[in-house]
Amino acid sequence: MMMSATVMPTMSVRPVRRAAVRSTPVAKADGVAKGLSLGMMAGLASFTLSMADANAATIKMGDDSGGLAFVPAVTNAKAGEDISFVNNKAFPHNVVFDGDNVPGGVDADAISHEALFNGPGETYTLKLSKPGTYEFYCAPHQGAGMQGKIVIS
Repeated sequence: MMMSATVMPTMSVRPVRRAAVRSTPVAKADGVAKGLSLGMMAGLASFTLSMADANAATIKMGDDSGGLAFVPAVTNAKAGEDISFVNNKAFPHNVVFDGDNVPGGVDADAISHEALFNGPGETYTLKLSKPGTYEFYCAPHQGAGMQGKIVIS
C-alpha cells in the first residue's frame, strides 16, 4: 500500500524594512526643538480639512483691522448646517435679517439677534433650513454698509 505525502511549500520570512521618519521642527520650547513627522503633519492637515467641513460656517462681526464689515460678506452653507456669528472687532454689533430679503415664509425676526454683542468672542449660532438667500445687517453700523448675505443650498 502506497502512502502519499502532502508537500507544504516552505516560506522564508524576511524582516520588513521601515522607511526613516523625518521630523520637521515646528516650534522651540526652552531651547528644545519639538517636531512632527511628515506623516503626522499630513494626517493633521487631513484632520483639519475634515473638521472644517464638519464645523459651522463662521462669520466675523468686524474685520481683523477693526473695519465695520461681516467677514466673509457672502457665506455659502447647506440647509441645517450651523452658522456662527462671532464678535470680533469694532463692536457693539448685532445680526438683523432683512424681512424683505429672506426666502418666503421665513420669519426674519425669529432668526435675528437684535441684542448687542459688546465683547470679543461673543457668539450667535443658528441653523437655516430653507434654501435661498438671506440678507442681514448690523443695526448700529448699517449706515456704514455693514451687511452680509448667506446663501443656503
